[in-house]
Amino acid sequence: MELLYPTLLGILQGFTEFFPVSSSGHLVIAQQIVPGFSQPGVLFDVFLHAGTLLAVIIYFYKDILKLTFRDYFFLGCATLPATVVGFLFSDSIELLFDNAKLVGLMLMITAFLNYLTDKNIKKRSIGFADVKNPMKTSFVIGLFQAIAITPGISRSGSTIFAGTKYGLKAQEAAKFSFLLSIPAIIGANILQFVKYGNVSEINVITYSAGFLAAVISGYIAIAWVIKLLDTNKFRYFSYYCLFVGVLVVVFLD
Repeated sequence: MELLYPTLLGILQGFTEFFPVSSSGHLVIAQQIVPGFSQPGVLFDVFLHAGTLLAVIIYFYKDILKLTFRDYFFLGCATLPATVVGFLFSDSIELLFDNAKLVGLMLMITAFLNYLTDKNIKKRSIGFADVKNPMKTSFVIGLFQAIAITPGISRSGSTIFAGTKYGLKAQEAAKFSFLLSIPAIIGANILQFVKYGNVSEINVITYSAGFLAAVISGYIAIAWVIKLLDTNKFRYFSYYCLFVGVLVVVFLD
């Protein structure tokens, strides 16, 4: 049982990080259900996010090797809002992770964004190179990522919505969203390790089990999301988020 719960949490993190259903929101809900669960700050969550970071790098390593200075610049523009919000309000944000009903309400917002994304990708779409103002587009996508720091708002869901709203092809919006997770996760890891990275408080076996589970499930989730975008089935995530959000608001304290 020592490895069961962290492994299950790792699998949950891997799938929900890239499925547009809010990994942070699901971890809040799951950790309230898991008996006796505790962690310093959100350090265990950070380890799980590190697993999904590795999944992104493995899946997109060819694309990462081809990134140009222009690509890094726009990813930097998109990273800036979440960096500022995370640095200035990290303590306040951590308090939100104890509020399950807030998570439920935010999942309902995520449901709405996913529904709109499915509408967006049915319209005429363009590549990122054809966007009239790529800096503005990148920054707006970054603003949605900053909003998604709130547990229950999906980072991938909100950023893919923002990308498709600006007319990006669904696959390009998804790739930009997943690549954008790399600096976001690295930043969160550094911040949490500085605050809570006391090695004596870390069970290496437990944390490693969660990490590896997140890597494997995250890789599978990326491929699955891209396939669903291809087939205009993003709205299914909308129905799921609405269902879970209502259940959480009604049944969890």
